[in-house]
Amino acid sequence: MSAPAGTQATATPPAPAGVDLGDPGFWRLPEADRAAAFAELRRLDGPVRFTHRATGRSFLALVRHTDVVAASRTPEVFISGPGVTTPEPARWVRTLFGDSMVNLDDPHHADLRRIVSRAFTPRLISRVEQDIRRVAVRIVDEVVDRRPEDFVAAVAAELPYQVICNMMGVPERQRRQILAQVNHASEHTGVARSRLRVPGRGLRALARMQLVIAALGRERRRRPTDDLISALVTADIDGRHLNSRELGAFFSLLLVAGVETTRNALAHGLHLLTRHPDQRALLMGDFDARIGGAVEEIVRHSTPIIQFRRTVAADHDLGGTRLVQGEKVVLFFASANRDEAVFTEPDAFDITRSPNPHLGFGGGGPHFCLGAHLARQEMKVLYRELFTRLPELRSTGAPALIPSSFDHRVRSLRFTF
Repeated sequence: MSAPAGTQATATPPAPAGVDLGDPGFWRLPEADRAAAFAELRRLDGPVRFTHRATGRSFLALVRHTDVVAASRTPEVFISGPGVTTPEPARWVRTLFGDSMVNLDDPHHADLRRIVSRAFTPRLISRVEQDIRRVAVRIVDEVVDRRPEDFVAAVAAELPYQVICNMMGVPERQRRQILAQVNHASEHTGVARSRLRVPGRGLRALARMQLVIAALGRERRRRPTDDLISALVTADIDGRHLNSRELGAFFSLLLVAGVETTRNALAHGLHLLTRHPDQRALLMGDFDARIGGAVEEIVRHSTPIIQFRRTVAADHDLGGTRLVQGEKVVLFFASANRDEAVFTEPDAFDITRSPNPHLGFGGGGPHFCLGAHLARQEMKVLYRELFTRLPELRSTGAPALIPSSFDHRVRSLRFTF
């Protein structure tokens, strides 16, 4: 994007030979090659400008921990609207389906977050934490009974999905139908053929899912029950509650973001603990003392969300680089979580790492992950249930990944016990 009249962006360093973050081919490279490319980018004097092959739009790549944190915590300059993914959602899509919270800025974002946060009452949180254990026990019972081969389908995807459905109050009879729509709505995330494929496709599936949720919302307004949907649609926060579009957008965010990210972290975690038996032995030597650190390191090392985009709202200086209004910047959390300036031996998997200021749940600021506490609890409870009841549990091969510039998605992971 060219600079507006009267302003000029700082010249940026050239990309290292062979490194092009806007080329879909880059995201099909082996993980080690991509990690090495990001390490080269972090050593440069400033962020590099790339061009998305699919859109023709340029962007600055923020790859250092300090830059990603600075951008995350300056939301008045680095705004989320009109969208944090590439390409950004079309205006008609946003009108039809509503805006996800991740694509909103204050004051609208703050209003929605306040309604959602107030709905998470101590009673609801306590009930959800109890429910996580019940679901984890049932899942491990079924693993023992049925001996499935794919950890993602049988375990990692099942726990967060069932917990969120229980929390929201989605009837059992509708869950498989909704899950099918979620899978259709998110199946094109990643890279395919010659172009980037990103969230925003599968609109018919998204529409069907949101119709189901809107109907549930209308029913709960008439007959509230003790669940999150009821709390969200009957809330009275300064005269506001979630309308049908807002409820649908929030539920979509919970399912596509909450389920996908937790399932990927769980799957990557099992494989990491299999590949690093010394770390697993440390964990099992004092599970209660070390599971918290293990979860944080799994999230840092795997970084379920690779990047989000921001738009520069006003001319701004970022670490000596002059940014101009209208420019796009991309916050590469995966690179920031391997920054040698912050993490000693960043490529090592070390569950005792302390401090561990990873950005796996975001870089802080108003868009810090609303579900971070829930994801941490799900991982802790499920790993406890798995490793204490199935001490020989392990992956039997590398995760089958879906190439993606957006998330670190695991298609499947073979396992045994």
